[in-house]
Amino acid sequence: MPSILTEISLDHPLERVWQVLVDFDHYAEWNPLNIKAKGQARLGARIPMTFLNPASPGSTIRQTVTVTTFEPGRALAWSGSIPFLFNGRHYFTLSKEASGVRLQHGEDLGGWIGNGFTPTQIARDFVPHYEAVNLALAQRLAI
Repeated sequence: MPSILTEISLDHPLERVWQVLVDFDHYAEWNPLNIKAKGQARLGARIPMTFLNPASPGSTIRQTVTVTTFEPGRALAWSGSIPFLFNGRHYFTLSKEASGVRLQHGEDLGGWIGNGFTPTQIARDFVPHYEAVNLALAQRLAI
């Protein structure tokens, strides 16, 4: 199964990082990949979301995703799918570091389309968008 994985160290309290990640209603203000979301983060919540399609520059995808992992201060994930064609599990995992938080941010891809992405395509077309989210999160935390 193809996957995307990025990491960043954030010099901010764990609670503050978590607060920004679960505040879906404000994603449009800072998140350059998940450009619109609405709803309360909780296990099983269905969240209408609009995100950029890294595989097709300039296009967006609107989908209602389901929060599949909600462990306050530790992990947040949501899943979305187009039956048979694509499924993805987008996640954030947090761990405390001496100076703040280590954030792992990625996505596990599946389905006919998802399984067709090569490591080269993922590195070229997807990873930069996920790293941009990480940097935007760091900027948001500095406010």
